[in-house]
Amino acid sequence: MKTVERVFQALLFEAIALLIVIPTSVMIGGFDAGKMAIVGIALSLFAMLWNYLYNLIFDKLAGYNRSQRGAKLRILHAVSFELGMVVITIPVVAWFLKITWQAAIILEAGFLVFMLIYTLVFNWVYDCYQPYQKWFVRHSSHSKAAKGDF
Repeated sequence: MKTVERVFQALLFEAIALLIVIPTSVMIGGFDAGKMAIVGIALSLFAMLWNYLYNLIFDKLAGYNRSQRGAKLRILHAVSFELGMVVITIPVVAWFLKITWQAAIILEAGFLVFMLIYTLVFNWVYDCYQPYQKWFVRHSSHSKAAKGDF
């Protein structure tokens, strides 16, 4: 996967997650929508950087044929990614929301369960469907073929 597709994948992943997490945390946790938007966006920016770096390393270790990865490897991928995120997110969330570490851990546990499942499903669907390839790469190849630009 080239850098431009990795950036596209990370942006798509984070945008969908924010559309789900912010309103849900406001409704369930009673947090201020503005604060949750700031927390969500800040953590998403960090997560995009982490996602990019983590997946570069994971692909080198697990191999580049992502469409052939099985459930066990995908679960390992999701769990280890989220554990890396937790190390940073708990102290940041506790500080910014002015809540105890215990409350931050509980909040993070809810995020973690959601993000663990979401990460597994998103990456599996992304790898099988490959939206970047279908929407941008293959489309431009078909356009070139139609114009005879090979």
